[in-house]
Amino acid sequence: MEFTHFNTQGHAKMVNVGEKQVTKREAIAKGEIHLAKETVSLVQSGGTPKGDVLSTAQIAGIMAAKNTSAIIPMCHNIMLEGVDIVFELDPEGMIGITCTVATTGKTGAEMEALTAVSVCALTVYDMCKAVDKGMHIENIRLVRKTGGKSDREGK
Repeated sequence: MEFTHFNTQGHAKMVNVGEKQVTKREAIAKGEIHLAKETVSLVQSGGTPKGDVLSTAQIAGIMAAKNTSAIIPMCHNIMLEGVDIVFELDPEGMIGITCTVATTGKTGAEMEALTAVSVCALTVYDMCKAVDKGMHIENIRLVRKTGGKSDREGK
């Protein structure tokens, strides 16, 4: 396996995607934030001190997807055609986050999907930290990437 983000001097570079084919691409990422049962109940009812946690996290995730290239140094700035974020609340103490990002272009949208999930989880953490000191974020991963020459499934 060869890394593509280094130039001949061993310094970081942005990969040239100019010769790649334009294709329809989609990336799906998932992650989890684990909270106390009482915190999940507060999130569900809208009773947290900072307001509507999931709406705020959803907007933050979409903004993160749109701005991924501004925070991941070698990530290309791509035109997103759609970003969808879905939350699954488990009353036993977990919020699952799934983000689907769609684009048509020369490079995939997996970094945008992963960044969106991460920022959603961080936003939930920020909005709930006053009532739950034991939260933790885990299992952020790419579950599917389609388009281009390297379609792949994850877990």
